[in-house]
Formats: sequence, C-alpha cells, structure tokens
Amino acid sequence: MASIDTVVGTTMKVTCGRDELADKLQLAGRGVSTRTQSVQILGGIMLRAGGGQLHLSATDMEISLRVSLDAQVADEGAVVVPGRLLVDIVRLLPAGEVTIGHRAEEGVAELTCGSASYKLHTYAADDFPRLPEIDPETAFTVDKEAFVETISRVSRSSSRDESRPVLTGILVRFEGEKLVMAATDSYRLSVKETALDKGPGQELEAIVPARALSELLRIGQGGEPGTISIGVQENQIVFGVDDVWLTARRIDGQFPNYKQLLPETFEAEIQLPREEFVEIVRRASLMAQRKSPLRLRFESGELTVSAQTQDVGEARESLPIAYSGDTIEIGFNAEFLRDGLESVGDDAVRFKLISPLRPGLILGESDDFLYLIMPIRLAG
Repeated sequence: MASIDTVVGTTMKVTCGRDELADKLQLAGRGVSTRTQSVQILGGIMLRAGGGQLHLSATDMEISLRVSLDAQVADEGAVVVPGRLLVDIVRLLPAGEVTIGHRAEEGVAELTCGSASYKLHTYAADDFPRLPEIDPETAFTVDKEAFVETISRVSRSSSRDESRPVLTGILVRFEGEKLVMAATDSYRLSVKETALDKGPGQELEAIVPARALSELLRIGQGGEPGTISIGVQENQIVFGVDDVWLTARRIDGQFPNYKQLLPETFEAEIQLPREEFVEIVRRASLMAQRKSPLRLRFESGELTVSAQTQDVGEARESLPIAYSGDTIEIGFNAEFLRDGLESVGDDAVRFKLISPLRPGLILGESDDFLYLIMPIRLAG
C-alpha cells in the first residue's frame, strides 16, 4: 500500500460551501485525538487543497479519517489547523461560501465567510503522520449493509479496559462466503455469522479496534446501498465507505478461543417474545442501581423479572411463558442483559440456561447470532 504524499506549498487558498465543509469536518473531526497529553499535531485536521478538491484528514494514531469535497482551488497546498476549534467555527459561520487561506511564513490560516473573519494558528503539514491508502490490487469489497449490520450486533460486548488491549477489539474473520465477528469483555460474548452473497475471495482474520468499527458503523448506516472497500497491510486495515476512508491499527495478540467458552449442553431453553421482554427489562433495570443484579425467575408458566436497590426502591413484573421445568432463579447485570436482548434481530428470543451460577445463552430464532452472558451470584 502506498502512503498519501502531502502537497506542501508556501501558500494555500481554497473556497467551498459552508454546509458541505461543516458536514465533512464533522466526519473528519472524529479522528482528532482527544488525549490532552498526546502529540500536539494530532489535535489538528490537515487541509490539503489540490485537483479541484479539499481533502480533510485527522488521526490519533489508532484510527484516522479522511474525506474530500469539491472546492475552488486558487493555490494548492496543505496546512494543519486545530481540529475541534475549526469544526466549531465552521459550524457556526453564516451561510455562504467559506474561503480558507494560508501563508506558511505567517503561521496562520484565515477563514472568511461574508463579514466573518477568523485567524487560527497552524501546524506544519510536513509534521502530520503519513496515512496509508488502499492498494486497488490487494483490496476487496463486501456488501455495506451486511458488514455494518454485523458490527451493530457485536460491538457492545467489546471491552473498554485498556489494560487488556485484545479485548478492546473485535475479531473480524472472512471464511469464504461467510463473515464472522466476535467481541468479549470477559463478562459477555457476542458472535455473529453473516452469509455474504459475494465473499471477498480470500481469507482474512484481524482484531480491529472496536472504536474504529463503531465509527464505520456510524458512517455506513443509512444512505444508499453499496459496498465497503477493505485493504490490509502489515499492521493496519483501511476501510472505504461512502467516500470516507477510515484507517485502523490492527491489535496484536491472540483473541480468545470463544468456541471453548460455549457450554455444550443446557438444562432449559425458553422462547420469549423479544420486544415485550426487552421492555420489561428496560423498566425493571431502573431499579437495578449500584451494581444491583436484575433477577429472572423462571417457573412453570411464568417469568418474573425483579430488581431492588436499597434506599431506592424495587420493581417486579411478570410475563407468561411456555416453560414447565424446575424453577431457575438467576441474576444478571442489567445493562449487559439489555444489550444482549437488543442485539437480537428477530421477533423471538431463545434463552438457554444451565444453573444460577453458569453462563446463560441468548439467541434469536436462528443460530447466526449468540450472546453468552455471565451470571451474578444472588444473595439469599
């Protein structure tokens, strides 16, 4: 894969519409580093004018975002401008055309729009990290809707604990005509298998930062049907969707063998109406505060969902179910349970249980998605 060569000129002058510039800056700005101790230039957005377009780039060295818009380019060049400030200024400018000018010897970029004029101190474009782009010879495409829908089903289970980097990522694997994604934070596990009408024609396995795939989900949701371009190099993976390019650093390490975590047999399987069950869980969860568990009591013909937090209150609701086995009372983290139920895409949900101290398994009507959730030991 080649890297983007920065066009560096002593001057730059470009004009474009305020609305489109604001929209594209909002996208690129999500790649700006938010860490106060990071390298200063990573808090900027690079503006590169050339070929009748204004190219916007931002990176925090974990992910990068690039997007372009048509513009009137009077002078080609590049400059890095403080990202958050630029996004906010352009968003609040009056309607009309925005002209951005830069002279390297002055060290400032000037934005004008109508009677509004702003000058921002800049960073040198030479110091901005080089970002990889997709090599058409090694890239492949997949259906956008299938890819982003798979992300949406598993992403909630990824960890936010930076001390275990592998768990902050999502395993992405292409197996012929099938896409598999898996995520776990060691308390729950999500796995989604998606059949592809047209596979990439190659095997691929990578651990991609969950944040990167969440951004890709945000970009790819809605809009027109299409494809996502994917390119891989040694330690990075590049996604192209809807004229936006997202680069992510692949996470090194061994993703847990999730198949070994799945119990082979269960003592009970109960089918429930998903939407009604989700609504009860959402309501009862309001009383599961301060890490209090949500209690599920499965008994003949009825499921009772309850929660109690000292000095707050308690909730209890019941739902008729087709179950005639031994009574099982089990506790779960309310947020984790809600996430699992909301990730099921079918009208019915299947709950598989072994005992109050063993993991529960949530599935839809088919087996292409599973959500394994650890229980919480109940007092009394």
